[in-house]
Amino acid sequence: MKIAVVDYGMGNLRSVSKALEHVAPEAEVQVTAQPEAILGAERVVVPGQGAMPDCMRQLAASGARDAVVEATRTKPFLGICVGMQMLFDHGAEGDTPGLGLLRGDVPHFPLEEMRSADRVLKVPHMGWNEVEQARPHALWRGIDSGTRFYFVHSYYPAPADEALIAARCSYGVTFACAVAQGNVFAVQFHPEKSQAAGLQLLRNFVDWRP
Repeated sequence: MKIAVVDYGMGNLRSVSKALEHVAPEAEVQVTAQPEAILGAERVVVPGQGAMPDCMRQLAASGARDAVVEATRTKPFLGICVGMQMLFDHGAEGDTPGLGLLRGDVPHFPLEEMRSADRVLKVPHMGWNEVEQARPHALWRGIDSGTRFYFVHSYYPAPADEALIAARCSYGVTFACAVAQGNVFAVQFHPEKSQAAGLQLLRNFVDWRP
C-alpha cells in the first residue's frame, strides 16, 4: 500500500509520516508534492500548520492542488488541522477562499465567548480536549466518545450542513472538530500528537475501505 503525505511546505510532515509508518509498517509512506505520486497512492493525507492564506498559496505553488482535489473524490483522504480547514468554502483568516469541496466557513474563535465571570480562555486553543463523536464512523473504531485529542488552532470549521459533522468539541463555543463525507475524513485536532487514541485513528484510516 502507498500512502501519500502531501508536502506543500506547511505541514507537520515528519510527525505525521512517522506515525503512519508506526501503525502501517508494511505500507510505503511517501512525503511528496508530486501530482503523479499523490494520484498513484492508495491513500492521501493532507496535514497543515500555520496560516490558511499561506497554506492555500503554497498548495497552489507546489503543483499539488489539482491532485489533492482529485484525491478527495477518488480515494481514502484524511485532512488534518489546516488540511481540514482548506476543504471548506472560505476562511476568515486573511479572507481566504478554500477549495470549496465542503460547504461552510472557517471562522475565528469569537473572543467575547472566550470570557466569562470566572475565566478567560486563551486563543489559540492549545492542548488536550474531549472529542464527542456525533455519529458512528469507521475511523472511530476502538475510540470512545469523549476521548481527548491534542489541538492547536485559532480557527475552526463551521459546516453549512450538520450532516457533515462527525465529532464536536467545546472550547468557549461548541465547534465541529471532525467531518466526514464519502471517502473524506478530516479532523481539526492532531492525531499524530494524540498518543494512543491518535495512533488508533490513523490505524483505522489505513484499514478504511469507504
